[in-house]
Amino acid sequence: MSGPAYRVAWIGLVGLLQAAPAAAQRPPVTVPTPGTTVTTLHHAFDRAAPQPLSLWRPRTVLGFQEVVYGHGGIHVTCTDTPERGRCPRTDTGGGPTGRSPIQLEFHEQRSGQRREIAVLGWLERAEWERACSDDFWDKSEYPLWTSSTRECHVAPAGTAATLEIAARDIAQLVAGRWQAELHLDVRSGRGGAVLGRHVFALEVLVTDPARAAIHFPEHGASVAPMDLQLQVRTQPAPASVGGEAVLEMCLYDGLGSLSSQLELVARDGRPDAPGRPAGHFSVWHLRGGAAAHDRIDYRLHLLHGGRRIDLARDVHTVLDGIDSAELRPVLLPGMEQTVHCVPTPLSFQTPRFPAADKRDGRYQGDLTLEMRLPTRRP
Repeated sequence: MSGPAYRVAWIGLVGLLQAAPAAAQRPPVTVPTPGTTVTTLHHAFDRAAPQPLSLWRPRTVLGFQEVVYGHGGIHVTCTDTPERGRCPRTDTGGGPTGRSPIQLEFHEQRSGQRREIAVLGWLERAEWERACSDDFWDKSEYPLWTSSTRECHVAPAGTAATLEIAARDIAQLVAGRWQAELHLDVRSGRGGAVLGRHVFALEVLVTDPARAAIHFPEHGASVAPMDLQLQVRTQPAPASVGGEAVLEMCLYDGLGSLSSQLELVARDGRPDAPGRPAGHFSVWHLRGGAAAHDRIDYRLHLLHGGRRIDLARDVHTVLDGIDSAELRPVLLPGMEQTVHCVPTPLSFQTPRFPAADKRDGRYQGDLTLEMRLPTRRP
């Protein structure tokens, strides 16, 4: 008789080990920085896609030690120079009312334009032990300029600050190279003594090429009607016709007029006509026709940098010295802020011709100006 049969079953066991939640970390021990701390920040953006600017990243610890050191009442105030930050200069003692703005004046180097922008800041208090929180941080947000705290068993042991310019606010700066200095004093909670000063030197380059335009200030647009101002002289005989008209024109490069040069091309939309002088432009009789007596020819000039520059049909004309030329403030269509463009008056000169050589009546034509921006931005 055979022995009993044994069957062995193998069971595969799968274990799932979940990582324990990371323990909240206490902020690093930090002693307030004495003296003056200077931070230089360079920022560049296109106004079509503005980027926020961070001065103090979220929860930048200004001071954190055991409660006895009193860093839980640290606060930040402005100085007595309003253009370097306008906000309270002493402890307000206010409660946790949230984020508050500092008004900071920016200055554009090329045009001299000035504009105030809001810098948003707030404080957060930290505990030495997790007496009333799960991560050492009080969930309340305080204005920068208050020593107020929320005590829970024990006073807070430290303070952190956040300071930033939101994208929607910095987008108020038009194209150009802007500068500002923000001076802030970090003060103790005990009597508000100054522990140290922080200076933020801001350099912001704003470009806006999508809004580059040839602007006619008298018409508030990039389209303008123009009369050639033709005048008839009967003396000396035979009668002659000619004239000159000037159209105010301003070139906005969308780069704060920081381009070293711009390029202009002028076209009148009609093919070459037999006998028309090279480079000249024309208007045509409203009743049609392509003969010489059906058109009136004129020359085009512009004034730039004190020089009279000829514009010829379909010829690329380079204008140098845009970044050093005189500027004019204008309000472009669809914009709420003034920008500065380079005035380049446009002159239409019709050389005199015998009146009998042309048909009587009205003449009309179109002139198109195209501005080309440099491929290299400032």
